[in-house]
Amino acid sequence: MVPIQTSLEDETYALFKLEEVLKPIGFVIGSSWEYDHGYLDIKLDDRGTYYFLRIPFKAIAGALDSPGVIVRLQQPFVLGHQYESGNDIDSRNGAVQGLVNQFQTPTDPDTDIPKEYIDMGKDYIKEVEALLIPRQEYD
Repeated sequence: MVPIQTSLEDETYALFKLEEVLKPIGFVIGSSWEYDHGYLDIKLDDRGTYYFLRIPFKAIAGALDSPGVIVRLQQPFVLGHQYESGNDIDSRNGAVQGLVNQFQTPTDPDTDIPKEYIDMGKDYIKEVEALLIPRQEYD
């Protein structure tokens, strides 16, 4: 995991607004959300290792499953997960769990992040900042 610096950290937004602005450039609400926190994710690559830029957020007014929830952004980071190809030979979950969770255990859940993905993450954060931070117009 590699943290990315941004002026967006600690800023508050309506989650609806974040989705409205960031979905068109590829961000989604990550699947590992809870009622009080979650992530805006964008996949950077998935060739053998999955690389994501993740922007964490915490609910500060309302719950994430409620309309009008307000969230506070936290420090973004680039994350990598390396998965095995083929069958998961170490699986200990059984048939019922296999019906629900079809993904393998990562061989390296926090793999090294190549510079190109860190740079991609920084570029996306600049784009997100440009979309979310109002610009002052000078005459």
